[in-house]
Amino acid sequence: MLTNKYHTMRILITNDDGVNSSGIMAAKRAVEDLGKIDVVAPANQQSGIGHAISLFEPIRVTSTNLVDGTEAYSVSGTPTDSVIIGICEITDSKPDLVISGINIGENLGKSELTTSGTIGAAMEAAAHGVPAIAVSLEVTRGEIVFHDGHVDVDFRHAELILNSVAEKILKKGLPEGVDFINLNIPSHPSSNDIKLTRLGERMYKTHIQKRLDPRGRPYYWIDGDPIENDDHGTDVNILKYERCATITPISLDCTANLDIMNSWLD
Repeated sequence: MLTNKYHTMRILITNDDGVNSSGIMAAKRAVEDLGKIDVVAPANQQSGIGHAISLFEPIRVTSTNLVDGTEAYSVSGTPTDSVIIGICEITDSKPDLVISGINIGENLGKSELTTSGTIGAAMEAAAHGVPAIAVSLEVTRGEIVFHDGHVDVDFRHAELILNSVAEKILKKGLPEGVDFINLNIPSHPSSNDIKLTRLGERMYKTHIQKRLDPRGRPYYWIDGDPIENDDHGTDVNILKYERCATITPISLDCTANLDIMNSWLD
């Protein structure tokens, strides 16, 4: 039941793992005491889609029920499409907070900033002037990272951390210059601490697998292994070695140092 303090708050939940993901149910449980919840998410797995938007095909929205019997909206497009539909069509007023996740698998470092659909959805919310959290849970079983549907994962610690961060944003807003936050939670935490971090240098060594279809025509699978080479204080380092949740504040303004560019142009 909502407290009087939060009964007017509106929270939009989305993800990139699909509307039937266990992570979206965990996110809903985490914040159901903080406001009215709307769930609008892709119909199926959209990991790695980044901030993509559907411009050349129609988007279909279907009312569905989550496993707890509550209504949600299944969107045929991307996580960004889901945020746009959620803010502009589903909710009757702009939400006070958008939560993207809980993603199955961490989203750390600079490389994930443009490829993660979880982060892309939070970025879109921020572009609409809505505070947002991209929240991801580290997992140790690689086979469930891109699973579409229910996975057997313990979300209890992640729910506790997400509730704390969401409540703080609803109470205080985000600081000036911060448009959304990237929240990563370890699978085996050492404490309930949350540490402020910067983006790490985690990148990927790309692998391309070339195969032939039954008619002998080539096709390709793109894959990669993370390369982690990080200083203390980065999200990659702290999640891996200190085993506590990390918060990285993100700004939509990606403008580099203009003074340096001026001297370069001279």
